[in-house]
Amino acid sequence: MVQPETSDPVFEVERVLESVPARVFAFGAPGHAEKAIAVAYSGGLDSTVLLHLAHAYAAPKGMRLFAFHIHHGLNARADDWLSHCREICGQLGITFEARRVTLNLQEGEGTEAAARRERYAALADMCARHGVGLLLTAHHEDDQAETVLLQLMRGAGVAGLSGMEVLGAIPGTEGETLPKLLRPLLAVSRQALESRAKKNHLAWVEDDSNQDDRYARNAIRLKVAPVLSLFFPGFERRVTRSAQHMQSAGRLLRALAEMDRETCRDGDTLDIARMVALGEDRFDNLFRFWLGEHGLRMPSAAWLKEAKTQLLDAREDAQVKLELEGAVIRRYRKKLLFLGKKEVDNPVLPEPLPPFRWQGELRIPVVAWGGEFRFDAAEEGVDAAWLRETSLQIKPYSGKAMLRAEKGRPTRNLKVHYQEKQVGAWERQRLPLLYAGEKLLFAAGIGMAASETGKGRNRVRISWVAEK
Repeated sequence: MVQPETSDPVFEVERVLESVPARVFAFGAPGHAEKAIAVAYSGGLDSTVLLHLAHAYAAPKGMRLFAFHIHHGLNARADDWLSHCREICGQLGITFEARRVTLNLQEGEGTEAAARRERYAALADMCARHGVGLLLTAHHEDDQAETVLLQLMRGAGVAGLSGMEVLGAIPGTEGETLPKLLRPLLAVSRQALESRAKKNHLAWVEDDSNQDDRYARNAIRLKVAPVLSLFFPGFERRVTRSAQHMQSAGRLLRALAEMDRETCRDGDTLDIARMVALGEDRFDNLFRFWLGEHGLRMPSAAWLKEAKTQLLDAREDAQVKLELEGAVIRRYRKKLLFLGKKEVDNPVLPEPLPPFRWQGELRIPVVAWGGEFRFDAAEEGVDAAWLRETSLQIKPYSGKAMLRAEKGRPTRNLKVHYQEKQVGAWERQRLPLLYAGEKLLFAAGIGMAASETGKGRNRVRISWVAEK
């Protein structure tokens, strides 16, 4: 039987509280000079101990301390918990704020996931409103072990098995400098927290939903962990250590992905041939990293496998289109492109607009195509007087439309023009054509018809500017 490991939990917490805030605020953003911190305070055992530890830490340093409480409305006793938290903070002289949230389940999302998302969004908002640079949560060693075991049962990779880090971003605020999320109790067991709470006669509330083993995390805590503790006492500490090893491995994989991204970068795209040359494992690592860079959650292994098959095995001229969380990913001419949500949000192509006359406007917005035509005075362009007398019409893309873009060059259809400029077929649908009568005068993304342009006075150059 493996013997449990021991440590001084109070020392661990004090060590983290001494080192991390100083490091965070030393490199923080302007506007957080007062070094305000906040505790996510539910009223339960863990956050109650954390609140008192944070109060003991902040008070002598003159730091502003807040307690933020989230009311999910999921438990009949939620109002009582809110009152309890407000009363405790009043006794300690801690600024207290509560926020009620309503759960809006997204596709494929469970109640726990929705509650977590809404909770962190509300906490981040309260931090921003009060200039809080550091949010403390009461996740402890047992929580870390449960998280890693839960991810293991889901078949997670290095990222999932890394569990929670001591210092990181508040979920949903990745990339922002502040506020930061600190878990100072991550090396402390729940048993140690309970002992400290009883020794100091602290009052806390009990959430009866924590005893419902229909939830996966509760099942691990109530059913699995006791069995593991019987044969491997103190297993939580070793699982936590494994998570730290995984975090180190994750940092190395991210560093490798950043190097490979530079190798495969081609403007705003990734060169698929170069990705393949890296080998299968580095291809997968870079692809996952690239998705994360664009703000997407890590998809399932099945999605990644199917996406990779489509990217690599589709015929040369196939228009590969992948969708993930409403965003669009495309392969075009052996390049990997991220198009965001614009293509999904606007699937209906614009219709031709009624004919009109140019009245000398510098800009003509065209909402249906998401941009505007611009008419600028230039030494070379179309004759302004002729343009005023000509019936103009905006029409959608047609690959068969003919245009001579440069003098001395042949007239060719637009499909060839766009292929030369490596403009994907899906992009062409959003580039309007401007006709003068029956003749194509201007094609967005290509330019004006050379036959109608010349040099001289009172000339106008037409351009198209899309919304960003």
